[in-house]
Amino acid sequence: MKPYNNPPITEAILDIKTTLPPDIFLSHLQEFQEFVKSDYPVKKERRSFEGGVQFKSGSAPEFKASPEKVDGFLFHADDGKSIVQVRLDGFTFNKLRPYSNWEKFNTEAKRLWTQYVKIAKPISVSRIALRYINRIELPMPFSDFKEYILTAPEVATGIPQGLAGFFVRLAIPNEDIGATAIVIETIEAIKPDTNKLPLIFDLDVFKSASMPPDTDKIWAILNQLREYKNQIFDKSLTEKTKELFK
Repeated sequence: MKPYNNPPITEAILDIKTTLPPDIFLSHLQEFQEFVKSDYPVKKERRSFEGGVQFKSGSAPEFKASPEKVDGFLFHADDGKSIVQVRLDGFTFNKLRPYSNWEKFNTEAKRLWTQYVKIAKPISVSRIALRYINRIELPMPFSDFKEYILTAPEVATGIPQGLAGFFVRLAIPNEDIGATAIVIETIEAIKPDTNKLPLIFDLDVFKSASMPPDTDKIWAILNQLREYKNQIFDKSLTEKTKELFK
């Protein structure tokens, strides 16, 4: 797929889930700051919590949540457009708009991942994922979503055809590479000063694994995931839509 001059990507996310040795703690992950402080000077704690619903006889269900805990750190570039996360359960690189190209995104993620491996010393990798969130502004008016997107919601004949909103989620496995794509489509409200309908096309492609943190093998898998992501994106859109990105 040829790169577009004006891609609709609002965020690209590369995520690798890991298992770390029992003797690696948050204090070790803080060492990452020394490596990235010139490019990612803003440090924030990453907090998480666990929750669940408790059922008791004769009373309403009750939500129980554990206290928040710090499980890693986020390092932001000065412009806030690039973020690297180092956690006790993995590594993530986020690139917000503007997104230039895969080569630049891939090279930076690989550089940061290599340093994470040196510091966190992961024992194994359990999940590798690429996620691209696209926001496509569709010119109004139009009579059918399939003018722009080929996987679209349909309303049965005989009832009003207008849609004020929708949410579509598809899980599409690819047995050839052992990966799965989660495709989410939805729409946002039209801004009063425009005649464009924002369509969110969210593509999350991942592969579960149980493998050592071998960088070359991981990046070979990421290239496969990218190709699968591109295939879904390209086949899902009409030529009329692709003209919007040129």
